[in-house]
Amino acid sequence: MSGRPRTIDRDKVLDAAEAIVSRVGASGLTFEAVARAAGITKGGVQYCFGTKENLIHAMILRWGTAFDAAVAAHQAGDTSPQARIRAHILATRDSDDAENARSAVMMTALLQSPEQVADSRDWYNDKLAGLDLNDPADLRTTIAFLAAEGTFFLRAFRLLDLPDQDWDRLQDSIVALVSAPKQP
Repeated sequence: MSGRPRTIDRDKVLDAAEAIVSRVGASGLTFEAVARAAGITKGGVQYCFGTKENLIHAMILRWGTAFDAAVAAHQAGDTSPQARIRAHILATRDSDDAENARSAVMMTALLQSPEQVADSRDWYNDKLAGLDLNDPADLRTTIAFLAAEGTFFLRAFRLLDLPDQDWDRLQDSIVALVSAPKQP
C-alpha cells in the first residue's frame, strides 16, 4: 500500500448511476449496484454522496448544469424571459439521442422523490417567471415552451418516433412562436 489515499472520480460514479437507472430503472439505484458498476466500494459511494437522495440530487444537478450551459450558449447575453425560453427551446431542439436518453433517465429519477418533484416544479416556474399570459407574445412564448417540453419528453421516452427532418421541422415551428431575440 502506498499510503496515499485513493481518490474517487465523482463523475465516473455519476456515470455509473445514470447507466443503472437507464438500464433497470430508479429502483435498481442502490449504493451496492453503483459501487459495483463504478469499480469502487459501497463505502466509497456513501463517502461521496451520503444518501441515495444526495446521489440522485448530484445526478440531476450535473444534468441541469450541462443543459443550462447549452441554454446560455443560445441566449447570447439577453436575459429577457422571451430570450431565456427561446434559448431553452433551441437547446432542446439541438439535443441528440444520447442527451434524450440521459434526460429520460433523469426524469425517471426525479419522479421517485417528492423533494425532487418540488425542485422540478420550482425550476419550471422559474423558467416561466416574468411572462404575462395576458400579453399575446408572452402567451405564445409560454405555449412554445410547453410544446417544446412536451415533444422533448415524448421523444426522450421514445413515445414519439419522428424522422430527424420532421423533428427539426416541428422544433423550428415551435421556435417561430417565440418573438425574435432583441437586437442590442
